[in-house]
Amino acid sequence: MLLYALTIFLSSFLLFQVQPIIAKMILPWFGGSAAVWNTCMLFFQATLLGGYTYSHVLFERLPAKRQAQVHIGLLSISLLALPILPNASWKPNGDENPAVLILGLLAVTIGLPYFLLSTTGPLLQAWYSRNNAGAVPYRLFALSNVASLLALISYPVFVEPQLNVETQAWIWSGAFAAFVVLCAAVAWHSRGGEHFVADAEVAPAPPAFQLRLLWIGLAAVPSILLLTVTTHLTQDVAAIPFLWILPLVLYLLTFILCFETDKLYWRWVYVALAVASLGMVGWFQAQGAPELSLRNNILGYAAAMFFCSMVCHGELASLKPHPRYLTSFYVSLSVGGAVGGLFVGFLAPNYFDAYYEFPLGWVLAGALGTIALVVRYSEFFKSKKGFATTVVLVAALGGYTGWWMHVQQRQMKGYRVVQRNFYGMLRVEDEGDFNDNTRLRQLLHGVINHGQQYLNPVRRKEATTYYCAESGAGQAILTRKEGVSQKVGVIGLGSGTLASYGRPGDNYQIYEINPLVIHLAQAEFSFVPDSPAEKQVHLGDARLTLERQAPMAFDVLLVDAFSGDSVPVHLLTKEAFALYFRHLKPGGMLAVHISNKYLELEPVVTANSQAMGLAAVTFENDRPDDDEACFGSTWVVILSKDALLQHPDLMKLGKPLPPVPGFRQWTDGFSNMWSILKK
Repeated sequence: MLLYALTIFLSSFLLFQVQPIIAKMILPWFGGSAAVWNTCMLFFQATLLGGYTYSHVLFERLPAKRQAQVHIGLLSISLLALPILPNASWKPNGDENPAVLILGLLAVTIGLPYFLLSTTGPLLQAWYSRNNAGAVPYRLFALSNVASLLALISYPVFVEPQLNVETQAWIWSGAFAAFVVLCAAVAWHSRGGEHFVADAEVAPAPPAFQLRLLWIGLAAVPSILLLTVTTHLTQDVAAIPFLWILPLVLYLLTFILCFETDKLYWRWVYVALAVASLGMVGWFQAQGAPELSLRNNILGYAAAMFFCSMVCHGELASLKPHPRYLTSFYVSLSVGGAVGGLFVGFLAPNYFDAYYEFPLGWVLAGALGTIALVVRYSEFFKSKKGFATTVVLVAALGGYTGWWMHVQQRQMKGYRVVQRNFYGMLRVEDEGDFNDNTRLRQLLHGVINHGQQYLNPVRRKEATTYYCAESGAGQAILTRKEGVSQKVGVIGLGSGTLASYGRPGDNYQIYEINPLVIHLAQAEFSFVPDSPAEKQVHLGDARLTLERQAPMAFDVLLVDAFSGDSVPVHLLTKEAFALYFRHLKPGGMLAVHISNKYLELEPVVTANSQAMGLAAVTFENDRPDDDEACFGSTWVVILSKDALLQHPDLMKLGKPLPPVPGFRQWTDGFSNMWSILKK
């Protein structure tokens, strides 16, 4: 038992530890988008399905000795994939489908090791049951989820703050090699077992097809809720780093509680809490995220996901089959997880123009919970009283669905444009009275305003929001001498507000990763089309594009690439700053937008400027909340100390950014988000 438990624990720990490691390594290549995580999750769930299917086929079709030989052979081959360092040839050029590219990269880099780790749980549980008559292996499944939970929590707390990502990959590769040895030993030890005897008392009839469909559905719904709640919290409630961890922790916790013992799933308590949760979520949606406190939003949605997942996983655990059919049961679970991941990670972004998968997830939770109860208490529901109860449940669920669709339509009705792609959902909205010269059009991504423009012709060219003349961006651009043309680089297009500073003879090079942003900036806003400067918009990740370009000799380079409410990490590293100054002419300025509710980005920028021997001037533009023209913002302008002496006006609104003793400079291999969270 100890050998099996140790191998399963190590495999599950490595399975979840590699997810943040590989995702962090490739995140900079794809703009730091939150969608990278969802695409990685799709790969992990699909590979898990492949691993569980392999375990089922291997266990059912081959004799015990041959099972051991095949598995040991694959384990040996998987060592050729080490170390798990992605090849730079996978870096995108900008016009590829990022989801397809990420899936291919992951398959080549960690495909076989991840596949074999995913086989360990079901295969070793099946071997354990076969070799130990009467043993119940499902507690080993709970153990695997405990290991997964520990891996998930330990990464941001212990691993990420201490080790750069390349070191993490090497250590993980070494641990995987140890796992290969351990798992091969278990396989060799299990080679003498025999298949279950096909006796009715030992192994009942195979589960019916309808029951397998219910297994798949009960596994798919929590997977959908996990991904949609994570997306909703990080984009429509608050763009807080690590917020994706909370739903995943709760998701794993429901597996642990439900499969460790049947005494921890109190059916009617959790059913009542799940029903109340559905009502609460509907009420939250009717109120709108901005009307509720951040704490209530996070706790409310997290609790609702937990209770609904407890019902699904609790019913799933209560329907688990005899150990003889254990591998097919796990295949059904992985099919459900993969279906949820495919729906949220691939189908919804490509076929929905808004986040319709979010309400659908809650409706499906209610529907599957109802079906599971009908199956559990089939005799009751066949009676007249039971039939009446069924009618009431179905009517209530139908009414809930219709009401939610009405809420969704009402919320979308006020927007001019609602579109989405791999990088998220964008909305264009007009605000203000039609006859008022303060009427505005704004571009929204989740809860973040990415720029707005006055619709009155007199004010259309006015720089607004975070880019007004008093901001650090405005001050950096306005240092130009009268009559001298200027070359400006802009990382992050938004609505194109910064192009409003362009004058005849100026040259603006704009870098934007999201093709939908480029379309909306040119179709719904006029900052870019109306700017008299020469302009060129480059599609693709700014850093990768700049790496391929010859030095651009910018007078000013502005970094304003928001991902939610935070600047992508790969644009703030030592290597990124070196790249920026390669593209700046002598005496040129780098302006970085660091406004953020949840992160203290000043130490990151200060450490880079200090290491390069440069001066850093911070611009804190405090504005009242009701000022629609100019928002409060924080920019840092970095330039040489000699250049600062030539622009004394910068110090009138700005102030020197003091160094932060003991802060470790971020590099492409090391960053520590925990260290900059605002207290």
